[in-house]
Amino acid sequence: MQQVTVRVPASTSNLGPGFDCLGVALSLYNNVTVSRGQRGAVNGMIRDTAKKFFSAAQCKAFEFSCDIRGDIPIARGLGSSVTVRLGVLHALNKIARTNLTRHELFTLCAELEGHSDNAAPASFGGFTLARGLEMQHFNVSPQLRFVLLIPNFEIATNEARRLLPSKISRTDAVRNIANASAIATAFATRGYERLRGCFVDYLHQPFRKRLVPFLEDTIRSAETAGALGAFLSGSGSAICAITLRNPRKIAGAMMRASRQKDAGIIITRADNEGAQILKSEIK
Repeated sequence: MQQVTVRVPASTSNLGPGFDCLGVALSLYNNVTVSRGQRGAVNGMIRDTAKKFFSAAQCKAFEFSCDIRGDIPIARGLGSSVTVRLGVLHALNKIARTNLTRHELFTLCAELEGHSDNAAPASFGGFTLARGLEMQHFNVSPQLRFVLLIPNFEIATNEARRLLPSKISRTDAVRNIANASAIATAFATRGYERLRGCFVDYLHQPFRKRLVPFLEDTIRSAETAGALGAFLSGSGSAICAITLRNPRKIAGAMMRASRQKDAGIIITRADNEGAQILKSEIK
């Protein structure tokens, strides 16, 4: 039997104003194990991923099973679907000995997702700025902490996208460009204190807050407690705060402001490695 296990990090995307462009890989993981020669039930997402891989790699398709284990909550805006797709792509690439590059596997994953903001950090780690399939990557200091409030409800990305308007004002577009540029500069230079005030968004959060009605109060509470800023992680429902100090104090403030007694809290750091093969049994 040929079996490969791939560890893929969660990711928080958009970072407020960087819609479909900015993302950070987090030290929170799913392990995806693919076993060749075992016929197993796989869902439509895995089948589509495999079909795209075999076509791109120009190799004969083979039967496989897939086991997914880890700590990333589903449909919370933390890139859980990317971890599955990317894990399958890396594992099949290893088993088939097709030697597609990391960037080629990232491209396949981004095309399957329809956007690159989670696929880029999950592939390469750290902070990433994706411009279509072009990507820039910067390592993130372990001093930076990410405080995640995980509500006890899911949000489908497609549902969240339907809420977005087809047009926005020029003023709002300029504000978002300025804030997203400032975030990218702060991460690229590790001038993290300069992140304060940069996470304000006008493209998606004002419209998605109807799905997460405690969003604004939770963001405000995190910043009052000392966070550099906070934002809706991806399309939600998770809310992410970034801080250099007092992460537990910030977590408590977010919990109180959200009034979500059944919500979870995760305090973590960035992952600077991206997808990694943990175990490979190729005979």
